[in-house]
Amino acid sequence: VVGFALQYRIGQLYMISKHSHEQSDRGEGVEVVQNEPFEDPNHGNGQLTEKRVYLNSKLPSWARAVVPKIFYVTEKAWNYYPYTITEYTCSFLPKFSIHIETKYEDNKGSNDSIFDKEAKDLEREVCFIDIASDEIPERYYKESEDPKYFKSQKTGRGQLKEGWRETHQPIMCSYKLVTVKFEVWGLQTRVEQFVHKVVRDILLIGHRQAFAWVDEWYDMTMDEVREFERATQEATNKKIGIFPPAISISNISMPSSTRSAPSSAPSTPLSTDAPEFLTVPKDRPRKKSAPETLTLPDPSK
Repeated sequence: VVGFALQYRIGQLYMISKHSHEQSDRGEGVEVVQNEPFEDPNHGNGQLTEKRVYLNSKLPSWARAVVPKIFYVTEKAWNYYPYTITEYTCSFLPKFSIHIETKYEDNKGSNDSIFDKEAKDLEREVCFIDIASDEIPERYYKESEDPKYFKSQKTGRGQLKEGWRETHQPIMCSYKLVTVKFEVWGLQTRVEQFVHKVVRDILLIGHRQAFAWVDEWYDMTMDEVREFERATQEATNKKIGIFPPAISISNISMPSSTRSAPSSAPSTPLSTDAPEFLTVPKDRPRKKSAPETLTLPDPSK
């Protein structure tokens, strides 16, 4: 189990770096501002990452007319694997934030009380994400990244058919507690529901890619994936036209966090193009099982 947990961590770091580079272009994309070790008295060694995600062209035309030309989302993440925290804020919306806590366990998504301590006073909606069966936005679909058809040459894993969670080994679950806040009267519920859908799609797409790219990262050590991360981040910053100082990367940790004060986590790029801005997401069928669990506040409250 420990070996697979390390595999998951390496695969996730590889996916984030490669995905960020693919989604970046001149003047738009993911700029890495900070990526360095940090030590927390409670969580131990971890990694602090700060990124700026430039999104202007991702917005619909009416929104681009009212937002600043240089528009970005700041992502700060504290990674104390197997516990991570990620926070998003917006450069011109001080009342907007996304807070994500993540815990990883070696099970099939069966721990319904994993966030009871953190969210005991919150109304929550549990959403199961199945990387093989759930639909993704059509513009992001690639057959080569479809877990139903992909089969790994190095590991033999793949071609995940209905019910795969009950038979495939090794397996683990990523549990996420997602809190979205947008304190603007009249728009709060619609914006929060929209953001929950975007976060869900990002997690679904990212984990499909991590699975489909397994042959690229499977033989990597942690040191090798950190070097890949460093080189890819440098190339990505140049690709979007930003030339920051050199970034130092290694393994250590950072401060403990509460909902109002974050801690650490590898981050998931918030650079997806929304289907209909500020529209209420379509109802999705609930599944009893999935490799990843998202825990959401009830948007109707």
